[in-house]
Amino acid sequence: MMLYPRVGLYAIMLACAGIPLYIHLPQFAATNLGISLATLGGILLAIRVFDLIQDPLIGWAIDRWPQAQTGFALTAAGGLAVGFPILFGLQDGPHVVAKLVLVLLLLFSAYSLGMILLYGRSANLAKTAEPRALMVLASFRESGMVAGVILAAIAPSVLISLGAADQGYAAFGWFLGLIAIAIAMVTKSIWAGPVVVGRPLSLSRLSQAGAVKLLILAVLNSLPVALTSTLFLFYVQDYLALPNLAGPLLVLFFLAAGLSVPLWSILSRKIGTKTTLLIAMPLAIASFAGAGFLEPGNAAGFALICVASGAALGADMVLLPVLFSIALTKAGLSAATAFGIWSFAGKFALALAAAIALPMIEFRGFAPAADNSPEALGVLVFAYAILPCFLKIAAFGYALTLPSERSSL
Repeated sequence: MMLYPRVGLYAIMLACAGIPLYIHLPQFAATNLGISLATLGGILLAIRVFDLIQDPLIGWAIDRWPQAQTGFALTAAGGLAVGFPILFGLQDGPHVVAKLVLVLLLLFSAYSLGMILLYGRSANLAKTAEPRALMVLASFRESGMVAGVILAAIAPSVLISLGAADQGYAAFGWFLGLIAIAIAMVTKSIWAGPVVVGRPLSLSRLSQAGAVKLLILAVLNSLPVALTSTLFLFYVQDYLALPNLAGPLLVLFFLAAGLSVPLWSILSRKIGTKTTLLIAMPLAIASFAGAGFLEPGNAAGFALICVASGAALGADMVLLPVLFSIALTKAGLSAATAFGIWSFAGKFALALAAAIALPMIEFRGFAPAADNSPEALGVLVFAYAILPCFLKIAAFGYALTLPSERSSL
């Protein structure tokens, strides 16, 4: 098997891990473990404080011991293989919050290690360190991410149809663990090549390379998607009253993202990366706004929104990491350490979204899978659609301040 498809496979493993942590976890914790949404939001924010130290250290360690990247890759997969069966095997009872925190620390650490390794080694995994080669690698990597997301999105429904009990969560945990083991074995060879480590990072070097502005944009741009990811199942099942369509709609969203990746890549080569981003971001703004005006039961309308917002996400997935990689490569900086900071920035946005949105909707009376008042459903719609719309507008305004460039991709 060629190198790039193996990179895509490793991305599938990581995406399979990410979706349960950001999409399925809130519902599982609330309905199966009896943990309040406010408590879960606090847990996720506390873990992000841990990541503030951990993620840059992981990046530093990957750069410090480049010969150990095979071990890092297998360690990441091993953490996922052990953690997911434990997570989705948890049951409500004494010390359930403490147990959840411990297993989440394991899973988020393993996930961080794999993501920082995969993105931080882009220049080595690509055939050359030129922008065009980095974009080709990114296309395979992000296509793998989307494939993993779709696999994780449909797996619970498939497992339930095969007879899995208790909403399929326990079987889902074992499924994710086996995926991690199998893919780690198949992709082991991609980490065997030589590694070129760049110059040590400093704030001034990151700033001179333009990477600090990209980090700020990454946080601003991640917040709207983080809110919709956290609240997606609640919005579909409790507001739209379409519980049977939650899985298919989630698949449609990420399928649109995956199919859009090569189109955004081609467009960026023709008109420039910044211009391409400025086209994609209003598409996301329009989709968020549209979700705010849907009536319950409007499956067709939300399907169109999933296509539009998924396509906009595809641009974020492929363009922003490539821009960051190009900036680091041109400046000759240590990529893994920098992507440790990048990883924290993205996860901080997700945790901040959860810490804001989950307590807010619970405080206004929302409860999953319950008979909610119009006021409770209204605040859910605000958190899912209207607030992300304003945040995306802010991110768009900041993107306008990025320096103009002529794409060499």
